[in-house]
Order: sequence, then C-alpha cells, then structure tokens
Amino acid sequence: MPTLHTPLKVGDLSLPNRVVMAPLTRSRAGPTHVPNDMMVAYYSQRATSGLMMTECTMVDAHACAFIGEGGIYSPAHVEGWRRVTEAVHARGGRIFMQIWHPGRAAHSLLNDGEQPVCSSAKPIRNDTTSTPQGPKPYEVPRALRTEEIPRYVGMFRLGARNAKAAGFDGVQLHGAHGYLIDTFLRDGVNDRTDAYGGSIENRARFLLEATDAAIDVWGAGRVAVRISPLVAFNDMVDSRPEALVAYVAGELDRRRVAFLEVRHEDHALPAEQALLPVARGSFSGVLMSNGSYTRDSGEQAVASGAADAVVYGRPYIANPDLVERFVRNAPLNAMNEARLYGGGSDGYSDYPALAQ
Repeated sequence: MPTLHTPLKVGDLSLPNRVVMAPLTRSRAGPTHVPNDMMVAYYSQRATSGLMMTECTMVDAHACAFIGEGGIYSPAHVEGWRRVTEAVHARGGRIFMQIWHPGRAAHSLLNDGEQPVCSSAKPIRNDTTSTPQGPKPYEVPRALRTEEIPRYVGMFRLGARNAKAAGFDGVQLHGAHGYLIDTFLRDGVNDRTDAYGGSIENRARFLLEATDAAIDVWGAGRVAVRISPLVAFNDMVDSRPEALVAYVAGELDRRRVAFLEVRHEDHALPAEQALLPVARGSFSGVLMSNGSYTRDSGEQAVASGAADAVVYGRPYIANPDLVERFVRNAPLNAMNEARLYGGGSDGYSDYPALAQ
C-alpha cells in the first residue's frame, strides 16, 4: 500500500516521494518579472519535495495579473529562472514551471494599457485587483476573436520552449482558477458560438491546443495540466463539472501527459470528492489532488488510491522541509499571513527548517 513517501514514476520523471509543492503566487519577482536571489533561495529550500511547481508564470509581456509574478517570455527571464533550476537540481530536486495567461484577471494598468482578454466579454464581478494605482474593479475583457486564438496558443508554446531553455524538468499548463484557459473551459463565462464555445468538446479546444503545443516542445512525459472545475474563485462556475472533468481527463489520457492535477476548494467537500473518481475513470496516468490536505488526509488519499500524489500549498509556504516534518510527524511552522504577497525575504525564504 503506497504512502506519501513511496517513490512514484510521473511521466519521464521518477519522484522520491508523493509530497508535491503547489504553484504558489508570492509576487517577489518585482516589476521586471525576472527571478532574483530571494526566489533562488526559496525554491532551493524546498527541493526535498517529490516535485515542485513554480508560481504561475507569464507567457507574454501583457499577461500580468499580479505586481511581481515571474515571467518566461524573454531571454532575461530564461536566465533568471536558470539560476533557480540549477539551485534546485544541485539539491537533488525536480521542478516544473506552471505556464499561465491570466485572461480577464489581468488589468490594463498592469499591462501598458492593454485591455484584458477572455473567452467572452464578461468581467469578474464584485471584486477588485491590486494595481499601481491601488485596488481597482476588474475591467470588462475583450472576447478573443477566433482568428486570434492561434497567437495565444503560440504564447504557451513560447513559454514551454523558454522553460525548457531555463532547465526545468517540465511544464504545467494552468487551466484552473478562472484564468484564460479556464474561462474557455467553463460555461459560466464561455458563451461563444464558434469552434471554441458551446459543447464541452469545443470549450476544451483551447486547452488541448495549448497542451499539444507544449507536448511538441517537451514530449508528453514532461507536460501536465491543472483544472479546478468546482472552484468558484474569480467568479467561475460550470453547469456540468463532472462531464467536463471526464472529457478533459480522457483527452489528456489519450495524449499520455505526465499528470493531471485536480485543484479543489476543499478536498473533503462531497461535491469535490465526487470529481476524483470521475477523473480516475477517464485518466490512467498519474492523478494529483490539491485542496486543504493535512498530512493524515494526504496519506489516506494515497493509500486508498483516490490520488497518486497530493499537492500541498499553504503548508509549503512556512515549511521548506515539509517532507521531513511529515516523516517525523513534527509540528508545522505558523504562516505569516501578512507577508504572503510581495516584499522581501521575511515571510518568504526565512522560515526555519527543523534543524534550525
């Protein structure tokens, strides 16, 4: 019976354990979006995880939703991230880059005045976003024209190519949380009538085209996808989430991607629990589950076969040696909520390991 500490083959990689570090937006890259010394320290500290995924990383200069997220659209970004991957690999770690376009979650004040884009002209309602001028309501996005979509697929191809040049072990496409790909997937936003709207097959087309572009660069065994069919973040909903999961999982299975990550609001919610068996029924590869897991609930998920690996987010923020703490059943550091986003090394790369 597997545990969180049982090795796992994931695509072309062999992981020493099944404790995976989630993509975590920490906004430490500054206005250039180029990784710095803090980020090198932060990622290398967490290299004992079975696999790390980077924060969501911009595939285009006008794909900014946060002040200070990392980018992967220029040679300077490639060089900055190479410092990260070299430090991680020097400590025996494995790291995927999460490539991402925020879609309607962007703001023109962060993108040289460029209007956000989306599957449809529907803004995120009743919420604000941080800009250089303070909190602002989300803007009404521009619906992408059909003929534009190949250019956006090309952004993901470029991101995948640059991630490879930077020395990553693979890429994960961010198809979750109401960002660009997800606004095509879920019908609460997507009201298109072209080949990218209407049926589930059409709504999944953009995700699958972007996935195929990444596979062209990396091979299927180094490409992964994240989806969140029930997470309401960024004003998202879908009328048939289980059917959406079944179709997407089946298409990714046909492509033999390295893994599929299902992101939950909370894995213990009954509706969320129903999604993993649906994904498992359509996807024969490595299935990862993410959403408010503890050490014990993660062990149960792996032992039962509900998931092959468990993705931890918030516990990894304050515990760079989370794997060792789980092995020893040691207490976890408390997280500094006030230092989650932006700023310096405090509340970022200064959390003590058990040995300290």
